[in-house]
Parts: sequence; structure tokens; C-alpha cells
Amino acid sequence: MISEKMAARLNEQLKEEFYSASIYLAMGAWCVSNDFVGGAHFFKKQAAEELGHAMKIFDYLAETGARPVVPALEQPPAEYKNLLDVFEKALEHERYITGCINKLVDLAQEEKDHATNHFLQWFVEEQMEEESMFGGLLAQLRMVGTDSRGLFLVDRELARRQ
Repeated sequence: MISEKMAARLNEQLKEEFYSASIYLAMGAWCVSNDFVGGAHFFKKQAAEELGHAMKIFDYLAETGARPVVPALEQPPAEYKNLLDVFEKALEHERYITGCINKLVDLAQEEKDHATNHFLQWFVEEQMEEESMFGGLLAQLRMVGTDSRGLFLVDRELARRQ
């Protein structure tokens, strides 16, 4: 059994993960409407991954006797200046999520909740991977700038995401 405070904070994170999926679907929709088919594919995969993260938290709450709360979500941003802006906002969002996870780890340590701390370590590693991935893609986009041939190649690479 986890504390009520921990359950409440995990439910807040559950909402963040669902919202992350929503943001990435909106980014994918922007990509579709701007002819970045690879970008759309990439963000649909990212949204599915975020839903998986949400379900991990949902299941953990249920397994520990806490009640998962399915949240209402705000409308995510839908307009971006260009593909670089999309990926800058995505990295910014991932950094925000990293901060949220770190606060959860801090709480688990404060409460000496070793099981939740152990559970959260998967998310700590996942966030390192997410920030690295988005940082690498941003570097590529900055390298090509507004060159249509370069953007075409980056978009083609985004389409290869498994």
C-alpha cells in the first residue's frame, strides 16, 4: 500500500503521461498538415509510447491498492512555426516530464517508499533516453535549417521509427 500523498502524485503523473500522448498526437497532426509524413509517423509512435507509460502508472496504482484516476485533459497546442519548432517544443516537454519524475522520486525517498522508488527508476532511465533522442533530432534539424532537401532527408529518417 502506498500513501495517499504518493497515490495523488502518481495520479498527477498519470495525467501528465496521457497529456504527453495528446501533445504528440497534435504534433503528428501538424506534421500531416504540413506534408511531413515521416514526422507524423514518428509522433504517432511517440504518442503510443506515452500511453504505455500512462498504463504502467495506472497498473502500479491498482497493484498497490490505490485507485487510478482517469483525467480530463486540456487541448494541446496545435500550431507550430516549422518542424524545428515542433521538436524544440517536444524536447521542452520531455524536460518538464523529467522534472515531474524527479519530484516523484524525491517524494518516494522522503517517504522511504522503496517499492515506488524502484518502480520510478524505469521512468528515470526512460526520460534520459527521451531527452537524448529529441536532442539528437534537434541537432539534425538545426544542421539542415530550412533547406528543403535536408528536411526531406530528416523526415524520411523519422518515418523509419519502429
